[in-house]
Amino acid sequence: MDDRSADQDVGVDLPAVARLLADGTRAAFCLALLDGRAWTANELARFAGVAPSTATSHLNLLVGGGLLAEERHGRHRYLRLADRRVVALVESLAELAPRRAARPRTLAGSGRQQALARARLCYDHLAGALGLAVTDAMVGRGLLDWGPEPGLTAAGRAWLTELGITLPSGSRRPPVRACLDWTERRPHLGGAVGAALCDHALTAGWLTRIGTTRALAVTPEGRRAWRHLLDLPPAGL
Repeated sequence: MDDRSADQDVGVDLPAVARLLADGTRAAFCLALLDGRAWTANELARFAGVAPSTATSHLNLLVGGGLLAEERHGRHRYLRLADRRVVALVESLAELAPRRAARPRTLAGSGRQQALARARLCYDHLAGALGLAVTDAMVGRGLLDWGPEPGLTAAGRAWLTELGITLPSGSRRPPVRACLDWTERRPHLGGAVGAALCDHALTAGWLTRIGTTRALAVTPEGRRAWRHLLDLPPAGL
């Protein structure tokens, strides 16, 4: 039985999705869009180092294949990952993918890599060294149960309430999810709790974006808040 007949038997064209992500440029677009924002086609072209016309061809394939959604505002075309299923797919594949040693070609590129490793957005929650530090501190204080099925403890729910964080009701998204950190190679806090905590930190001005990348910087207010709330050491900030 060949691959084509097998696809017909199960009624699922899995290779069609695999082909979309098998191209390095299209994969780079999807990884960039894990920051949760909508990017223009030109921004994605610059990110991947390809011509705008080349980017357009790849983006059309990703939109047609259901991995990206697009919105048009005037002359601009904005693209984002289609939904959380696509986010989970890209994150899962990134966890399985072999690591390549990144070789930044400029001093600025090296700085961006270091900033991403320190703190960054993983779609809508914290990742990098800061994400791991927050997760470890919450586990150490009994706010998270980090067992085989991670969850928020009663103390953790009370802690979120004190911060004024309310989790969305009726959501099918798990409250707590262990998301493997690409740079630290250990799981950090994802799920609804991770997203709500990250949103709170950004809204409160504890964190700020660095340029147009996923990298985040901890503000002076953030250093004080993280130390007060979780006793994070200055080295982790």
